[in-house]
Amino acid sequence: MVERLRTAWQLVREMAGERDYENYLAHQAAHHPGEPVLGERAFWRERSDRQERNAAHRCC
Repeated sequence: MVERLRTAWQLVREMAGERDYENYLAHQAAHHPGEPVLGERAFWRERSDRQERNAAHRCC
């Protein structure tokens, strides 16, 4: 039961975009080792700015 709840919670986090920074770090480590990475705050700021520039990608 606990494992099912944990899996469901991870799915909710994934759908909400909460894991985007974690995914970014994993991607950078796998594909761009040794290159500097954005801090979490800068990552979210860049993501927000990118969404504002590409308004067609928003849901509302």
